[in-house]
Amino acid sequence: MHPTSVQIAGTLLFAIAILHTFSVGFFERLAKRHPAHERLLHYFAEVEFVFGFWAMVLVLFIGLASGKDAAVAYLDTREYREPLFVFVIMVIAASKPVLQFASGIVRLVANLLPLPSALATYFTVLCVVPLLSSFITEPAAMTLAAIMLQALYYVKGLSVRLMYGTLGVLFVNVSIGGTLTHFAAPPVLMVSDKWQWDTLFMLTHFGWRSALAVAVNAGVVTWVFRKELASIPVRDEEKRDVPLPLVVVHLFILFLVVFFSHHPPVFLGILLAFMVLAHAYPQYQQNRLILREALMVCCFLGGLVILGGQQGWWLQPLLSQMGPTTVYYGASALTAVTDNAALTYLGTLVEGLSDEFKFALVSGAVTGGGLTVIANAPNPAGLSILGHNFPGSTVNPLKLLAAAALPTLMAICAFRLF
Repeated sequence: MHPTSVQIAGTLLFAIAILHTFSVGFFERLAKRHPAHERLLHYFAEVEFVFGFWAMVLVLFIGLASGKDAAVAYLDTREYREPLFVFVIMVIAASKPVLQFASGIVRLVANLLPLPSALATYFTVLCVVPLLSSFITEPAAMTLAAIMLQALYYVKGLSVRLMYGTLGVLFVNVSIGGTLTHFAAPPVLMVSDKWQWDTLFMLTHFGWRSALAVAVNAGVVTWVFRKELASIPVRDEEKRDVPLPLVVVHLFILFLVVFFSHHPPVFLGILLAFMVLAHAYPQYQQNRLILREALMVCCFLGGLVILGGQQGWWLQPLLSQMGPTTVYYGASALTAVTDNAALTYLGTLVEGLSDEFKFALVSGAVTGGGLTVIANAPNPAGLSILGHNFPGSTVNPLKLLAAAALPTLMAICAFRLF
């Protein structure tokens, strides 16, 4: 390995950004001590802002070290489809008509379960919605699940243990729940075309294992916190007043965005059409569209794309030296400090990989997708919706890691023992 100065700087800044995510509580306290600069300092306490900021520092370094043209050329060669797609899908999935439809599915399934309403609904949100991510994409499922958990549970004043336990299971279940198809999970999407993995392949090799782990994870966290959950008055207070035709139109818009997920000009145009529709019928929307939250997540993912582009010099040789078993656990661990889609993409650059190695790489990447906020692209979407409920409006990365450890272990069992 002979890294350039830019690659070394990119890796150092990437490490600093990761450390920054562990220090957001410090910036939150700093903001309170300096009211004159509170708003500016508060952004440095936003995990979604962290990677965008350090990405800007990297671009500035490239400009100083190699010139303006080199910095602009590097930005032009990055792929921003995923950040833009997550922005669009978050805004549309969080609209009231889509939420009304998703809530109806959750109520229907929950009513079939022989459990108290609060437990049945909680289990359904953490089990059924993550599995739906295989069809509506992981960012959409994360947005829907987080909004439902926020409205039904988090606003009721949950214990800190339950908040972290829920977030850990949600992150892990969405990461593995999108593997029933070949187009919904970002790490799968990166390899499906080159390795010719279709939905049948995903169902037979990944899908049933993922579904098993998702159900067990949701069941375990529901059982562990059953007493606290049973004491929460869960009433469906949302008025289901959106006309059916408008619900159908919104679902069709969501379908179009998913269908054209590879074409930013198309799905951005669809977003504009959606904005016109939402503005024309404001009485059938939430108080506001979650544009700010979606934009912050887009900033996070865009920064990850820019910083992640300088990590191939050490990640790719590291992966190529591993065997199938080592790469599974290595990918699970590496995913915690780098986006799992970037990890699997680097795997496609290594020629002559065995089928066992390919399965181990992707299954390891999705297994570790709930360990940190940066591990899986949809995680920042869930954090942006649920994060302000935690003490100090910040999620402690170490506590999140601990909360996700048991669900991740269940995913390991599903992929390695069956």
